[in-house]
Amino acid sequence: MTALRLVFLALAIWGTVHPMYYFVSWFRENGFDLAGMGAAWNVNAAASGLVWDLTIAAVTLTIWVLVDTIRRRSWLDLIAIPATFCIGVSCGLPLYLFLRLRHADSR
Repeated sequence: MTALRLVFLALAIWGTVHPMYYFVSWFRENGFDLAGMGAAWNVNAAASGLVWDLTIAAVTLTIWVLVDTIRRRSWLDLIAIPATFCIGVSCGLPLYLFLRLRHADSR
């Protein structure tokens, strides 16, 4: 495994654990209230801007994963889509790059 793949794997793990710490903390304080979390994400213009930034990045990543996966017929790479929407772009993007580079390692 290349050093670059290890970096992407480490970033995918960090991109899972670090945001989840805050999500779990929020749920502990407020209960499992997705509507409340959505309202918190739009508490002001700065927060709304970040939400839209990440939403657009997630949609862009999803389109890229779909097109690239179909072209290369590497179906395992599709796991990056639920990772992106269930965890976040901070997990989905480095996970996809980690998976995609496995083809370069096998050459």
